[in-house]
Formats: sequence, structure tokens, C-alpha cells
Amino acid sequence: MAHRTGTPPAPRIRPAALTTNAAITAPDQGSLDRAFARANPRVLDRIEQGLILVLWLALVNRVAHSLNGYAPLALISETAVMAFTLIRRPTGNISLRLGDWLLAIAATAAPLMIQPGLDMFPKIAPLGIALVLLGNVVQALAKLSLRRSFGIAPANRGVKSDGLYRFVRHPMYAGYLAVHIGIMILMPSLLNLTLYTIGWWAQILRLKAEEALLSQDPAYQAFMGKVRYRLVPGVF
Repeated sequence: MAHRTGTPPAPRIRPAALTTNAAITAPDQGSLDRAFARANPRVLDRIEQGLILVLWLALVNRVAHSLNGYAPLALISETAVMAFTLIRRPTGNISLRLGDWLLAIAATAAPLMIQPGLDMFPKIAPLGIALVLLGNVVQALAKLSLRRSFGIAPANRGVKSDGLYRFVRHPMYAGYLAVHIGIMILMPSLLNLTLYTIGWWAQILRLKAEEALLSQDPAYQAFMGKVRYRLVPGVF
């Protein structure tokens, strides 16, 4: 009888199966964006409005139970955000990128999650109060210019170039910045610092996402050429 010599052949690998499993376990960002883009913008609007309302009610509850006499100051700006979010004008020209929405929600939700703590620096409390009041005046004037064009996610609800928009392209955000610095002076804590840091990291990225969308409009391109700075004159 004849005997075969040599090593047995190596088992075959099925690359198709490996490719299928990899696609299931690691979807790319483009797939997520395409899936999100199929969502109904009006439904997304309602979900966003509901989230902001719930977070605002939770903040009201924390302020009501706070021992810090300055705690109600935290409600002025955030109440305006909540109110304008609920009455804003719908638009069809809105970003449907998942990343843009996550940034917008993070930037808006973080300040609503602060914890009104104790006033640890009473000597500089007047500075904090002044920043909060000034910031609220600035962001209120900006919101009045926008009227129902206010929104959370990047969208083109019309280009505004009058009022405070003659000085910076995003005066409302400049007002928020002053308010948040003032609140940190009046209610300092590691939690609040963390929340504001996260919120402003998202806010800057959100601001750039807004301008990427708005710059598709020739009117906004002209506005950018006229008003150089986004947030703080001479700085950014």
C-alpha cells in the first residue's frame, strides 16, 4: 500500500465572514450620520425642547432648595434659553449631522446642570453679580434681535446684522460667557467648573458648526466679512 508524505493543508479562512462581523461591530461615523439624517427635523425639535424643559425644571428645584442667596440669578439666563427654545420658529435648513446635535445639546444642557452651592468668596460677590447682570442684558438684547429665530442646533433661521451683531457675530454667546463667569464667582465648586468647561468646549465647536452651515448663505458671508470677531472683540 502507498503512503502519502508531507504536512496536511492549512484550514481555509473565510474573509467574507470576517468582513461582515467587522461591519456589524464597528459602524463608521458616516453610517451614523446617514441614519440620523433620515430623522424628522420636527420630531428632533420636539425631543430637544422636551429635554431642555426637563433640565430647566430640575434646575428650578435645586435653586429653590439652595442656601445660597444668589442662586436665583442662575435662573435668569437659563429661563430665557428655555423660553426661546419653546417658541422658536421652525426651519427646514437645519443641520442633520449627529455630531452637531450632540455638541448643541452638550453646550445647552451643561449650564442647566449646575449645582447652586455656597458663596465662598463674599468679597468679590459684587463682581459676580455685575457680570451676571451685564451678561443677561447682552444675551437678552441678542435674543430680542433674533426673536423667534433662536435655536439650539445649527440652522439658518435668517441672518441678523443689526444691534449687538454689529460688534461680534455671536453676542448671545458672549452674554452667556459673562453670566457663567459670574455664576462661578458666586457659586464656585469643582462640579460647576467641570460643567462649564464641558459646556464651553462644546459651545466653541457648536459655534464653528453654526458658521459652517450659515456661511453657505451669501448674506452671511458678507456679514463675516464686515464683522471680524465671533465672541470677544480683539480676541476671538
